Amino acid sequence: MSKLKGSLIVIEGTDGVGRSTQIEQLKPWLEVEGYGAVGTRWARSGLLQETINEAKAGHRLNAATFSLLYAADLADRLENEIIPALQAGLVVLADRYMYTAFARDKVMGADPAWSRALFGFALVPDLVLYLKIGVDALIPRVLEGKGMNYWESGMQLALGKDLFESYRKYQRRLIHELNSLAEEFKFITLDARRPPDVIQGHLREHIGRFLRGRKTSQRSQPVSIGYAQAVPGTVEETLAAASSRALSE
Repeated sequence: MSKLKGSLIVIEGTDGVGRSTQIEQLKPWLEVEGYGAVGTRWARSGLLQETINEAKAGHRLNAATFSLLYAADLADRLENEIIPALQAGLVVLADRYMYTAFARDKVMGADPAWSRALFGFALVPDLVLYLKIGVDALIPRVLEGKGMNYWESGMQLALGKDLFESYRKYQRRLIHELNSLAEEFKFITLDARRPPDVIQGHLREHIGRFLRGRKTSQRSQPVSIGYAQAVPGTVEETLAAASSRALSE
């Protein structure tokens, strides 16, 4: 694999915390600062988005099948969006990454070692910024916004007697796992309870500092274990496994 001249920066956080809004404001700022920037979103690959949406509409798939679909989505975006952009020297802003799958899988009962092995093809990000929030602060935002849905409430786990109770319990567990991952992988953690403009300022401060330092240094860890050997074929093989599981359920 040729040298990746760009930077992969991930914004993590639970649903409704404001990741997408912050990323949309970061892109024009980066361009003004002299960096070309592109965004990539979880479960938005051209190959897999429709399949994932159809699978979620069925309300029946388990953690393993969803992880296979999400892994195929990430593999497709890596091959067709992320790596070409990095090779061109762009800053790639990823709206969630494999850590989202690690947290969700753990909450849904999947083997953490299996989940991590499944995503072993993924590039190691240069920087991960985590928008941290507690469930009590999150709920009002969600109610004022798009509301609660089946999957973001963990309804498949039967955690509560209604959508609201299930949402509270599921998101509390999910946030706990994200907090643990933030410690393990040394994310830069930002308080997502702060006003959006304050959060944007902190994001720009951390990203700007990293990029300025990057100009005088080399990418220390260009690829995660196994990625160069996993492509091509990663998307097709992962999707085939997901399809096989889905048909057997």
